[in-house]
Amino acid sequence: MEFFTSSRFFGVFITLAAFEIGNLLKNKFKNPLFNPILISVVLICAFLLVTDIDYSVYERGAKYISYFLTPVTVCLAVPLYRQLSMLKSNMAAILVGIFSGVIVSCLGILALAVIFNLDSRQYATLLPKSITTAIGVGVADELGGMSTITVPVIVLTGIFGNMTCTAVTRLFGITHPVAKGVAIGTASHAIGTSKAMEMGQVEGAMSGLSIAVAGLMTVAAAQLFILFR
Repeated sequence: MEFFTSSRFFGVFITLAAFEIGNLLKNKFKNPLFNPILISVVLICAFLLVTDIDYSVYERGAKYISYFLTPVTVCLAVPLYRQLSMLKSNMAAILVGIFSGVIVSCLGILALAVIFNLDSRQYATLLPKSITTAIGVGVADELGGMSTITVPVIVLTGIFGNMTCTAVTRLFGITHPVAKGVAIGTASHAIGTSKAMEMGQVEGAMSGLSIAVAGLMTVAAAQLFILFR
């Protein structure tokens, strides 16, 4: 085991293996509860605990995966470019939809803060829960929150959105592909967008756009909402 963990790509191998297992389970059971990302997180945590391998050993190799985040994010512009005409014709509705999602997200956290009597630091930690990690961490730090907790909160929000978006759109009768994409991207950032891209090209493009716009809107909205606690 020591020889195996000494490899600089140990973390990459474990991550890809866990994700592939999650993907196989998803394809086998066809159930949203079998989310590949959620399963891979659980498997990796269980593996590290059982083998008593320190997280730093895993992270030393797994960090190489993060190098792909930038090119993958840039790739989201491709489906958006292909749906440029639809974007132009629905611009007002898209912006209003994203803005509504950002405000509802912030109001939800404010309500939770009041109900559970969260202090200002805990409140600031949760405010950026629905935006991409790169922006959310900066927002939490600037508002005085705990960014180390913000990261898993953002990831869990994305996973939950990925798992439930299909059921939610059916429940509320949301059938328009633009509406689906905007809702998913605004509520559950990149992890949700991966599900939107499975739904269709329009859904994926609108969801990818919503990630960036919702992030910028949340930066501004968070400065206002932090005043309430």
